[in-house]
Amino acid sequence: MLKRWLPQSLLGRLSLVMVCGVLLTQLVGSAIWTTQQRAKAEVEATTAAQYLAHSASSAIRFFRSLPPNYRTVLIQQFREMGGTRFFVQANNAYVPITEIESQTLAHTVLGKVGNTLKTDLPQYPEFKLAFAWPDQLTTSVDGTRITDLPESWVQHILLIKPEPAPVLVIQTELEPGNWLYLAALMPNPYFLKGNDPLSFDRLVLQGLSLAAVLLLSIMVVRWITRPLAALSDAAAAFGKGEQVPDLPETGSQEFINTARAFSAMRQRIQSYIEDRERLFISISHDLRTPITRLKLRSELLDDDALRGEFEEDLDDLDMMVKGALQCVKDSDIHENPTEVRLDPLIRRLVRSAHLAKHNVEFADSGVSVHGKPLALKRAIGNLLDNALYYGERAEISVRAATDAVIIEVRDHGPGVPEDALPNLFDPYVRLVHGRSLNESGMGLGLGIARSVIEAHGGTLVLENHPEGGLKAIITLPNEGNA
Repeated sequence: MLKRWLPQSLLGRLSLVMVCGVLLTQLVGSAIWTTQQRAKAEVEATTAAQYLAHSASSAIRFFRSLPPNYRTVLIQQFREMGGTRFFVQANNAYVPITEIESQTLAHTVLGKVGNTLKTDLPQYPEFKLAFAWPDQLTTSVDGTRITDLPESWVQHILLIKPEPAPVLVIQTELEPGNWLYLAALMPNPYFLKGNDPLSFDRLVLQGLSLAAVLLLSIMVVRWITRPLAALSDAAAAFGKGEQVPDLPETGSQEFINTARAFSAMRQRIQSYIEDRERLFISISHDLRTPITRLKLRSELLDDDALRGEFEEDLDDLDMMVKGALQCVKDSDIHENPTEVRLDPLIRRLVRSAHLAKHNVEFADSGVSVHGKPLALKRAIGNLLDNALYYGERAEISVRAATDAVIIEVRDHGPGVPEDALPNLFDPYVRLVHGRSLNESGMGLGLGIARSVIEAHGGTLVLENHPEGGLKAIITLPNEGNA
């Protein structure tokens, strides 16, 4: 499943590896950085909370020491003259606070402030602590908010705009019915943002670094893979027989060595092909003269039937020579496909076998196929020759199925070991009993026959007959059934 989604090209795979590597590195780096920042932020925040709590303890002692009537006057003076880090409010009851969203560091700070206040002021029953945003912060029982108060009262104490900071609110009951309300900022007002690994600034920085690394990585990968693409194109063009220019010897040392090896291999193969073509052309050219002489001599035969057989065989041989001049493949004879009647074709092979004193059985079928006559004759003839060489006698049968024409050539020889059947089509493969019965054979006939049949869209299968001997089964498409 995963393999189907992987890129197929080397460029895509290397790019994917680079992307995954960079992302993994950044994720691990961010996790380590976040852990360190949170630990550092916790230490700094608890230290600052303890300092702020001591200041709040002093303020609470001071206001408790004043008569209740003087507290309001002093609070008004603080608002007009300044001189304190707290926004102070006297209320007759506890003021409910809308707290900020739950955060671990905020809870740690509140716990430290609470513990410090209890240590400094053990006689006080309780302290109400909370963090709130300025725009939601209520300062009195009647619902008055910080934003409803004159700006001069809070501008030097709290941060309301342009970027609000969370406000620490401490409430405690000085006497029954008299509550003291203190609001202040932490020494670092934005302490909650210092340990956020997903902050906008950090995400932008990571995105830019990722883009830069990926861009450089892709450029390097393309620089590495471009010569490989040129090598692949050159190999594909050479395989099609096209003219291929020499590969440039640039890039890495490994590619230069590969390019040199490819060029040397191409030159050797081209030399082999040219030598082979010259050899076949020479042989074909030399054979045309004796074939012509034999045709002239066959005209001197008095027996019309025998003369016709000679001329037909010489025509086939001439066609093979022409095919060798046009294509040097063993199994490819140049001729146009046509409607082939199998009975006359096979009858000619059977008559030649009878002339050589071989026993071959065949019954007419009236079946035709669409193909190359001489190529099919060569393929069936190779199978018949094998059957006659290695078996006592041969049988050929033809039948038409719904979508195929099936030709079977069976011999009555010793058969073939089952484990040797798959290797019989390999060039120059000959079994022990085959070498003893036919020393001049080359082991090419079956391979040529299979190539011809497959070129016609069919199949050739070898299997042992239950009653003994080997059976070759040709299956051709049923396009011309008579």
